[in-house]
Amino acid sequence: QVQLVESGGGSVQAGGSLRLSCAASGYTKARPCMAWFRQGPGKEREGIAAVYSTDGRTYYVDSVKGRFTISADNAKYTVYLKINSLKPEDTGMYYCAADLSGYACGSGSWPNKAWYVYWGQGTQVTVSP
Repeated sequence: QVQLVESGGGSVQAGGSLRLSCAASGYTKARPCMAWFRQGPGKEREGIAAVYSTDGRTYYVDSVKGRFTISADNAKYTVYLKINSLKPEDTGMYYCAADLSGYACGSGSWPNKAWYVYWGQGTQVTVSP
């Protein structure tokens, strides 16, 4: 059974940095599309970054480009999200998601949460002014 476990969240001041981790298990041969989603207080869950395990291509929404970096260590089945220059508006629950087919990345549909069957429990990021 596929499991995703996020870690690395916390409470930080604006301008700080965090590195979130998503440890995956339960699959071996798949080269999935792995994505990070964020859900702020009272907001919809939105896709913010993705990485295609097959070739390492990365994708970002415009609002996080330049501050967020997604990466994958296929040997460890772990995906990371490095967040620099944190802002109060980055506050929210951060979720890792996996599309084992890889289609979400290859098709450009990665921000759409409907493509992901597997989700982690989330890790909370709180940024104070």
